[in-house]
Amino acid sequence: MNRFASMFQLRFVVSLLLVLPLLAQAAEPLPSWNEGPSRKAIETFVQAVTEDGSKDFVPPAERIAVFDNDGTLWSEQPMYFQLLFALAEVKRMAPEHPEWKQQQPFKAVLEDDQKTLAAGGMDSLKEILVTTHTGINTEDFDKNAKRWLASAKHPKSGKPYSEMVYQPMLELLAYLRDNGFKTYIVSGGEVEFMRAFAEEVYGIPPEQVIGTTFATEFQDQDGQLSILRQPKLLHNDDGPGKPVSIQSIIGRRPIMAFGNSDGDLQMLQWTAAGTGKRFAGLVHHTDAEREWAYDRDSKIGKLNKALDEAKAHDWTVVDMATEWKRIYPFDK
Repeated sequence: MNRFASMFQLRFVVSLLLVLPLLAQAAEPLPSWNEGPSRKAIETFVQAVTEDGSKDFVPPAERIAVFDNDGTLWSEQPMYFQLLFALAEVKRMAPEHPEWKQQQPFKAVLEDDQKTLAAGGMDSLKEILVTTHTGINTEDFDKNAKRWLASAKHPKSGKPYSEMVYQPMLELLAYLRDNGFKTYIVSGGEVEFMRAFAEEVYGIPPEQVIGTTFATEFQDQDGQLSILRQPKLLHNDDGPGKPVSIQSIIGRRPIMAFGNSDGDLQMLQWTAAGTGKRFAGLVHHTDAEREWAYDRDSKIGKLNKALDEAKAHDWTVVDMATEWKRIYPFDK
């Protein structure tokens, strides 16, 4: 064998070694999912509704998949990240409101008095959310949310909140889009807060983000046009509010839905009740070592009725501890 032929073969072997891992990755669209019932159910469903000639084939325009956000696409412990943002906003805004030093619930926030804050219940939380989320135009609110997301760190992991997303679910979103699905977020979280990061983190554009909304008002102040966020709740996108907003905004019943709590139950029921092949899935938080383990008795992300419904109707329940090879993108 001459020198040139030997060099050609060496280059060919090296190139092959470089390409093979890429080909293997491309052939495995859900690499962070272990082989198991959930992965099999997902792949079987997608194949059935996308394969030409399949009796369950669904045209691309009707391939709608909806996902809850908190606890389904990113973590929600030790409390909803949007609430952590609101608490941080109270502290940022405090210099302009000296009266808050003596006024609850803001006094409790400024003093990190969790006991008093918890005693205030939902009324205190609503006041904090209204104060930090309204009375401001949409563009300024977006800047505030993005500034916090760029600097704040999760108290347990020390990572930015935008990195506390589930790697297996990122892969699932990409897998669905590669197969002609349109992916939506349908969450109880405030819609503009989620829009501040959803496209960058999930690849889901703002027009496909559905959530709890405050009333807004168009303003023209000396030619300066803006949309002002009003201190009035327009729609609570939780529980039965989810299928209502799906119909109102999307106008099609999804063929696939994923959630993780009782707040997602009606969305899953609405999806599963349609004609043709359907997929309803739950992320079950069973991994206390890599994330958190909670369900029926949790104050955050309570999963009780929906878990029973899933078992009764043979929905897919993802066991995080056994079915996910890794939880977050930064996991090794």
